[in-house]
Amino acid sequence: MEFDPTEHQHLRYNPLFDSWILVSPHRCKRPWSGQVEKTATEEVPEFDPGNPLCPGAIRPNGAVNPKYESTFVFTNDFPALLEDVPEPEKSDDPLFQSAVAKGTCKVMCFHPKSNVTLPVMTIDEITTVINAWIDELKKLGAKYTWVAIFENKGAIMGCSNPHPHCQMWASSFLPSDPRIKDINQRKYFEKHGEPLLMHYAKKELENKERLVLQNEHWLVVVPYWAVWPYETMILPKRHVQRFTDLVDDEKVTLADVIKRITTKYDNLFQVSFPYSMGWLGAPTGEYLNQDTRHWVFHGLYNPPLLRSATVRKFMVGYEMLAQSQRDLTAEQAADKLRNLPEVHYTTTNQP
Repeated sequence: MEFDPTEHQHLRYNPLFDSWILVSPHRCKRPWSGQVEKTATEEVPEFDPGNPLCPGAIRPNGAVNPKYESTFVFTNDFPALLEDVPEPEKSDDPLFQSAVAKGTCKVMCFHPKSNVTLPVMTIDEITTVINAWIDELKKLGAKYTWVAIFENKGAIMGCSNPHPHCQMWASSFLPSDPRIKDINQRKYFEKHGEPLLMHYAKKELENKERLVLQNEHWLVVVPYWAVWPYETMILPKRHVQRFTDLVDDEKVTLADVIKRITTKYDNLFQVSFPYSMGWLGAPTGEYLNQDTRHWVFHGLYNPPLLRSATVRKFMVGYEMLAQSQRDLTAEQAADKLRNLPEVHYTTTNQP
């Protein structure tokens, strides 16, 4: 019997985390009698005066939103990080260690209308969002070590408000995942003289097996080591370390790939596709004066849906206690995404 990656389980290495992923493609054949998610049955209204993210609405802390017409940024009313907090006492016990954690959390609304998500926004509107992300990163990054810019979309991903928005958490410390990525990218750069993700992007452009789409400045791939079923990574064709390094043309073409990949996601199961996504680049704060050439700015989309709009991938059991595992190969996922139309299904279904 010869090995077939689409039929036989195998391990794949993730060089960013120095870890392994178990790929078990034959598991997609098993019958499913587990939890089935509910799909949204009600359309989101364009404006809801009771929604605290809408223009002119009153938020829980009594603040009144301006009647914004584009993006809108405000400090989170229920932040996970605060700037002015007491510091924990130091301990000599190696098993009970605490450290100071300071920061701030912001919310950014993408659009004044609650029913307008990224895939149905215009390129100009998405470019405006990108410029707002960069502006916030410049301001927060001048003070803080890490600025996490991320979007949780859909109730299945814990999003409690349907209005299109993201969050930005700025911290005085380097979180665990970026810290591990910093270590492994630095090791790769010192050994090979080239940033890991720039080398990887070249290989994916040559191979094209996991390439979903590309344009002049960007490519979108299902990473060889992907964990989530239809996980994708946005990579630059030019070496940029941070969001703030982008020139105007790269911002517009980034808006293009964001619109195209999120449209493909929605078209996959003809549903407003849930995901957690985020942007990662070289740390900020004190790192702004350090050599961070090993870093490459990139974006990640981690969607949970596996078989349909109602069957998701659960990260439990083996994933929590052993290592990550996925039920279809990265190549299978890329092929399915690559062949999806780039016109949103709600547009094509209209008379």
